[in-house]
Amino acid sequence: MNALVPQVSSVSGLPSAEELDRGLRNASPAEVIAAALKAVGREKLALVSSFGTESATLLKVMADVDPSIPVIFLDTGWLFEETLTYRDTLIATLGLKDVRSIKPAEEILSREDADRDLWFSDPDACCRIRKVEPLARALKPFSAWLNGRKRFQGNARADIPVVEADGALLKFNPFANVSREELEAIFVRAKLPRHPLAESGFLSVGCMPCTSRTTEGEDERAGRWRGRAKTECGIHTMKTS
Repeated sequence: MNALVPQVSSVSGLPSAEELDRGLRNASPAEVIAAALKAVGREKLALVSSFGTESATLLKVMADVDPSIPVIFLDTGWLFEETLTYRDTLIATLGLKDVRSIKPAEEILSREDADRDLWFSDPDACCRIRKVEPLARALKPFSAWLNGRKRFQGNARADIPVVEADGALLKFNPFANVSREELEAIFVRAKLPRHPLAESGFLSVGCMPCTSRTTEGEDERAGRWRGRAKTECGIHTMKTS
């Protein structure tokens, strides 16, 4: 048996997140993705991507391992047009085979955000109905998912493991250990296209009403939910299963 994929639990049918993390804590992003693929199989593994300013790097590494791994993209209804264009550009550039754009449930939007101002009055609730609930629905067929969080992003991300339990799912963080310099090296080496808003000072891009430019010296996520204590949309702080 591959040393990076521990014995399967007889209870869940999945390897232990703790054992996987121990075996992968010094692994490269490609090795983490390959181990996730081996642990659950392509049909049960998904990558969740915002197609934001750094997303091309993880998608590139994934595509080099297996471009047919399903990619889940949360189309919240509040995204910049530039993000939607960038999604299509990266799909074509990287040869991604299975990108699934997931939207919020219309009945929930009409009931809870009919005036489209929930982002202002209750951003946590807005993220819940536009991101957290759609992602939980999209991940139901899967046993594990990949995401692009990095420890250098700070706040709640500063101590993330390479592998963690997310309810009944395994959650892989292939870029947990990477540095900003390593990300930039991937962009340059692979000649990856940049997000159209990056040159305008948007270092982290989410939904349009809750995203602003950052100024020199600010944390790269300072432009998200500016002026609020909120630093996460909820998909990484609430269990998805």
